[in-house]
Amino acid sequence: MAATAQGTVEEQDGQAEEFTLFVARRVEPGYEEAFELWAKNILAAATEHAGNLGTGLLRPSGPGEPWHLLLHFRDAEAFRSWQTSPVRAACFAAADGHHHEVHRHEIHGMEGWFATTPGAAQRRPPVRWKMAVASTVAIAPLVVVSAIVIGPHLTGLPVTVRPLVTAPLISALMTYAALPVVTRALRRWLFPGAKG
Repeated sequence: MAATAQGTVEEQDGQAEEFTLFVARRVEPGYEEAFELWAKNILAAATEHAGNLGTGLLRPSGPGEPWHLLLHFRDAEAFRSWQTSPVRAACFAAADGHHHEVHRHEIHGMEGWFATTPGAAQRRPPVRWKMAVASTVAIAPLVVVSAIVIGPHLTGLPVTVRPLVTAPLISALMTYAALPVVTRALRRWLFPGAKG
């Protein structure tokens, strides 16, 4: 079942899938600085909302092109809670009216990790096996480096506790560093027909 702001939570193997929203907003010339401040404020507010897993702001790829806002939530229910929150409403009430939404794309589950560029938000996501391969290519070096660099400093901790120290670091590096690099490097393979 597809999850939307009004629909039901999409599930995979009985588990609620993560929910990512890409929004493109076109800004009137001369109001870019004001929009960037507004966008950073609303994304900061979203980051504080329960269930938010991260946000992002992508500047235009060229003159006249739209800005892209990324919001990533634990599941569609957390996203719906943000959509109806007074904090979000206050952010939009403070908007100056010199920008408007021109595109919206909802992504579910692992597909959200591969939406690292504006163009990716408008394409079909890669097939699942390709996402699995790309994820492995991204995470394997992180696991190896973690074992070599951090592992020796954790020998005094119980074996069950060590992953609790390394997992958050690996997850952050995977999300914000390794996977964006890998998806750019494998772009043509992940998205056949993509330019660049």
